[in-house]
Amino acid sequence: MTGQLIGVVGPSGVGKDSVMRALAAARPGFGLVRRVITRPGDAGGEVFDSVGEAEFVRRRAAGDFVLHWQAHGLYYGIPVRVRQDLAQGRTCLVNLSRSVLARAEAQFSDFVTLHLTAPTAVLAQRLAARGRESAAAIEARLSRADYALPAGLGRVVHVANDGPLDQTVTRVLAALQPERA
Repeated sequence: MTGQLIGVVGPSGVGKDSVMRALAAARPGFGLVRRVITRPGDAGGEVFDSVGEAEFVRRRAAGDFVLHWQAHGLYYGIPVRVRQDLAQGRTCLVNLSRSVLARAEAQFSDFVTLHLTAPTAVLAQRLAARGRESAAAIEARLSRADYALPAGLGRVVHVANDGPLDQTVTRVLAALQPERA
C-alpha cells in the first residue's frame, strides 16, 4: 500500500508549518517532510536542513531531490527519502510552492493539494510576529498572497486558517479523511 503525499500551500504567514505540525500530532500516521533550504539554520519557523547554495546545487545535480524550486531568493528541495515513507504507507505532509504542484501530481499517484487561506490582515500580523523580514519584504509577500493555484490540478482541498489552530485541524481532517472525522 502506498501512502499519500499532501502538498500544503498558501501565502506566507498562513500557518502552513503550524497546521502541518498539529495535523501530525493529531494523526500518528501523518509524517512531516523536512525540506532542504538555502536559508540560515537559525532563521526560525519550520524545522529544515540548512545548506549553502553550492551544496544545494551539488545535491540537486546528484538527484537528491524529488522536487526543487527557487523562491524569495532561496532554493528549496524535497529529499528523495519521501518515497520510502510513502512506500511504507505513511501519509506525508510537505510544505510546497504552488509552482511545483503539477510536477508533484505527475510524480505521486496519491497526491492532494491542501490550500490554506487567511485574510490579509491575519497574514500581515503573523508575518510581522515571526520577525524574519523587513516591512518591505512583508509587503512584497502580501502582494502575492492572492495568487491563484495552477489550473488543472487534481484533488484540491481549500481550508481557511483564520481562527484557532484546533478548529483548522478539525476542518482539514474532515476534508481529507471524511470517514474518520
